[in-house]
Amino acid sequence: MKLPPAAPDGRKLYQQVAAAVADAIQRGDFAPGQRIPSERELAEEYKVSRPTIREAMIALEVIGVVRSRHGSGIFVVDNPPLDAPTISLDIGAFELTEARRLFEAEAAALAAVSITDEEIATLETLIGDMERENLEHVAGEHADHEFHMTIARATRNSAVVDVVQSLWEARFRSPLCQHMLERARSVGVVPRIDEHQTILAALRDRNPNAARKAMRDHLARVIDGLLKATESDAFERARAEVEAKRTDLARRVAV
Repeated sequence: MKLPPAAPDGRKLYQQVAAAVADAIQRGDFAPGQRIPSERELAEEYKVSRPTIREAMIALEVIGVVRSRHGSGIFVVDNPPLDAPTISLDIGAFELTEARRLFEAEAAALAAVSITDEEIATLETLIGDMERENLEHVAGEHADHEFHMTIARATRNSAVVDVVQSLWEARFRSPLCQHMLERARSVGVVPRIDEHQTILAALRDRNPNAARKAMRDHLARVIDGLLKATESDAFERARAEVEAKRTDLARRVAV
């Protein structure tokens, strides 16, 4: 299998990979019920990163072409769609978080030299809100979003604010990104309080280098967390645990 040249319609890399795999399934290269090659094998074949392969496989799972099986890998569904599906789930969480890491690290460094005491106090309050949202399992990560936007606004640069806001809007708008984040939340991935406190400490010290490093480290760990959370084993394990709890609850209610 070879990845076709970049599509003239500007499709993202994961969309090209997903479309190529879907075409292979249509041609009969992979039969219904057959296991798809591993992420490592596909990454070598298509000359792309494993996160790109992960996004492509999740996209195919969302549209009903493949399904993950606990401990076994990714398999073609028994009745895959006859027509090659249009992969139009927009940007994935890995690509988006990588872009955030580039822009928001520099935004944090710039904010460190102009942030006010009032904005520092706002960030402290938002970390408290994050803790509450984590405990209450509040979806949407509103406090996390506002924390990062407060830092962007502290740069006193409207272009920086617009870029950071556009990245967050893409995060909320993309069906694939939302699906990946929901999968992450289902296995316990939530905004990390200690990492946000490290960012806040660097900003409080007005230290640009420390602020840049704290933000880069934080978003690198977000990527690592997404990689672990979207592994088929992790997702299937969480789904099995939920199913076991549901069965136990039904048994107790029936007593």
